[in-house]
Parts: sequence; structure tokens; C-alpha cells
Amino acid sequence: MISFENVKKSYGHVTALDGLTMHVEDGALYALVGPNGAGKTTALRMLLGLVYPDSGQVRIDDMEAGADVRRLKRRIGYVPDRIGAYPNLRVSEYMDFFADCYDLSGVKTKRQIQMLLDLVGLRDRQGQYMDSLSRGMQQKLSLARALIHDPKILVMDEPTVDLDPATRFEFRQILASLADSEKTILISSRTLTEISDLCTDIGILDRGRLVMEGKIHEVLDRVDASNPIIISIAGNLSSAMQTLKHDRLVKSISIRDKNLLITYAGSQKEESALLRRLIEAGVPVRGFHREKGDLESLFLQLTGAREERRGTYYEAESDFPEG
Repeated sequence: MISFENVKKSYGHVTALDGLTMHVEDGALYALVGPNGAGKTTALRMLLGLVYPDSGQVRIDDMEAGADVRRLKRRIGYVPDRIGAYPNLRVSEYMDFFADCYDLSGVKTKRQIQMLLDLVGLRDRQGQYMDSLSRGMQQKLSLARALIHDPKILVMDEPTVDLDPATRFEFRQILASLADSEKTILISSRTLTEISDLCTDIGILDRGRLVMEGKIHEVLDRVDASNPIIISIAGNLSSAMQTLKHDRLVKSISIRDKNLLITYAGSQKEESALLRRLIEAGVPVRGFHREKGDLESLFLQLTGAREERRGTYYEAESDFPEG
């Protein structure tokens, strides 16, 4: 397990991590997401033993990150957002160089290199120089290099940033295959739509603190439950609004595209009862459903990255106009 316990880190007057507590289970594909400046890179570098906390503790299984860096490097493979500059090396030389860094050699290592180049689709590029590779090819090669010593943990810092859509898709396919190999994968990202169908767990980081963490399916369930109910009415909205106005579980009402959107704090059973009351009041209801949730909207809400813009908005206790 990877654990951060009340970790704090500042650079001068700038607070990067402010009491970060986070847990990554063995075998998880954990997405750490947050806006620029949230503290993602600091957290990853701390895990790698490159940065030390001002207070708190970062642990990987039985060891404290940074206490034994050589041992730590044997357990972790790291893919930065940009590959290092090795323009005069061929692809095969690049892989051989990093194998030597881990004291790996011989026939078994050669086979491992070929297998990894196959995995990332670069076996036929072994003779090419690094500076002749596209950005996407370089990033896939960086992933192959990070796996050369068969680490238990793979850490990736926004690995698909600036990649074209086709290469991002290939990267996701590779990650899916790695997830099946029982490796623990921690990946930081700003692009939630690319990882929501891939990761098993997610943590949302904002201003150095984890504002939400959990299994991806549980988080998505919470997203759906927090979203508004959309009510489509055939005709005038006034009778529907009068009924909704007197329901204590209706917290707010807004109008979008001639539909009513309500923030509703009730259960599914109470939603059904509300629909029944609308029909009994003679409201011509054409549709009644929760707006589908997504991670992107949750991320924006939790990090305060947007203001709600849903058209005309009314608090539940205010006077409603004729619709």
C-alpha cells in the first residue's frame, strides 16, 4: 500500500501540500486529479524520494519514502510528463542504458526489452535515433523504460499531456493491459474523461488537500445522486413550480430550455412520491429523471473551477414567476 498521512510541504510562502492524507491499495489503478498548482507533482516527487515532507509521513508498504532511495527505486517505475533529452541515442541504446542503471544484462534482459518494445509498439523503431521519434513515440518509449526492471509500482505524471487523440487512445490501451498484471499504478491527470473508464480508484486534489477519494464506481454514484432532477412539462410551468415550491426536499429550482431543474435532497422513493404529487396536481409531466453525472462536472464543482450557469435561477423559498 502507498500512504500519505497528514503530509505538509511548502516552498517559501507557497503551500504545495496542506495535510494530504491519501491511500492507494495494492493492485489499484489510482487517478490523482486536480487543477494546475493543486500539488499533484509534489506528491508524486515525494513518493519517489525526490522531495521530503515538512511534516507527516509517506510510506510504501514497510518503508518510508526517501529513507532508502536505492531500495525505493527498485520498487517504482516513473514516467514523467516529458521524456529526458537523449537525442544521440538510438531506441535500443536508450533501453540498454537504463537496463545498465539497474544492473540488468544478459539474454533475459534482452528478451525483456523486446517484450516492452512490443508492448508500446516500437519494436520496429529500435534503430531510430531519439530525436527522430514523434512526441507520442517518445512518451511510449518512456513508459517502456520505466518498466524495464519490472517494478511493483508505476508512477505517471500526466503522461498523455499534449499527445494526439490516437496516441492517447493507444496509451490507455497499454495501461489497461498493465492494470491486469497486478501492478499498482498511480497516475496524475487533468483530463478526467480519459481515465474514468480505466481507473479503479480516484482522488481529487485541490490546494494541497484531498477533497474526495474512493472507488470510481462509488464516486460516480455520488455524482449522480448530487445532480439535479430534470422535469419536462407540456405547457405552462406555473402549476409545477407551485407544487415544487411547497416541497421541503426541493432546495432550489432553475429553468433551462423550458425544463425545470431542481436540486432535490430526497431518496429515490421520495422522488417517486414527488412525481406522483405533480401528476395528481394536474401537471402535464413529459419527463422526470436525474441528470447523468460525470467526473468532469464533479471535479469542477469540488475545485471551484466554475460558476453555475443554468439560465434563470430561483431559490426554493423565493417567489416564482408565471412560466
